[in-house]
Amino acid sequence: MKKRVFLDNAATTPIAPEIIELISDMMKTHFANPSSIHSYGRESKIVVENARKTIANLLNTSPGSIFFTSGGTEADNMAIKCAIHDHKIKHAITSKLSHHAVLYPLEDLASEGKIKLSYIDVDKNGVISLSHLEELLNNERTFVSIMHANNEIGTIQPLKDIGDICKQYNAIFHSDTVQTMAHYSFDMQELNVDFMAASAHKFHGPKGIGFVYISEDIQINPLLRGGGQERNMRAGTENIYGIAAMAKAMEMAYENLEEETNYIKGLKKYMINKLKSEIEDVQFYGKCTNLDESLYTVLSCNFPENKNSEMLMFNLDINGVACSGGSACSSGSSKGSHVLTAINPESSRPGVRFSFSKYNTKEDIDFAIDQLKELV
Repeated sequence: MKKRVFLDNAATTPIAPEIIELISDMMKTHFANPSSIHSYGRESKIVVENARKTIANLLNTSPGSIFFTSGGTEADNMAIKCAIHDHKIKHAITSKLSHHAVLYPLEDLASEGKIKLSYIDVDKNGVISLSHLEELLNNERTFVSIMHANNEIGTIQPLKDIGDICKQYNAIFHSDTVQTMAHYSFDMQELNVDFMAASAHKFHGPKGIGFVYISEDIQINPLLRGGGQERNMRAGTENIYGIAAMAKAMEMAYENLEEETNYIKGLKKYMINKLKSEIEDVQFYGKCTNLDESLYTVLSCNFPENKNSEMLMFNLDINGVACSGGSACSSGSSKGSHVLTAINPESSRPGVRFSFSKYNTKEDIDFAIDQLKELV
């Protein structure tokens, strides 16, 4: 069989074997609806609530602030649409580097005339301007959405500083933490964040399950109406297997956080050095080469223009290297990456995002470098 390596873990991660086993076992024993009052249903309900407690403990918050969703996109949309509607927000602030799960609902609300939408300044590395944030805020209640770490270039934003500024101006602060949840520690007692979004498939759990953290200091009505699940906050029969698997995957991630972080940082550093030494004129986006100031799972770079520039990603795949040209969520878009366009609009060099997990090895990177040398 032809060798293949997976270096697209920012798009999704392989499900951990322990999680696959857990899901398989639960499907045999916990098939009942958690809303049912009989013993089967109560057993399923216990699974859901135990998972909620596990996640809450890992974030140092109350179980009452954790609500299960179908993933990060639903969590983002729920926070944005419900907070803006229920709190009668007329002004929202975000960055042009935000994920489309944030940009699109905000742009829709703006185009409908329901809010004024402001974009905060970012520098060439994709770091937001805190001084500009303060300039944009005023006595009017404002909704602020800044992602913790960018999924394409790995730039990390100062979450605590942003939250402190938002609190000072009585603004509602939402952060898309899909790329950083279970990769960084969060203490919700120390952060002034009203909403956070998470998705299990970014940390070796299954797809189709995530959660939204909602601070107990803020109240919203549900986005999805129907049954009374999730304490009347999210209608729909709970994804029991996904919920249990997400909690277990998150628990596993935090149990081994330091060890796995250092291992993945080592892989990223190894690839940076290999690229610099073996690929002529490679350039890196944002702060990617700074292991402490960028998302350690993401390495975003670009290569000299060549006759195969439009086919670089395709040819890498043909040669057995799975990676991404910017964000996989926009891989079918003819417009290209909105993130790379925002920070470097003049460049026409082909950009590639390599992203790593605990299952990658230095041999994977050696193989990827060999294929790049043939193509670039």
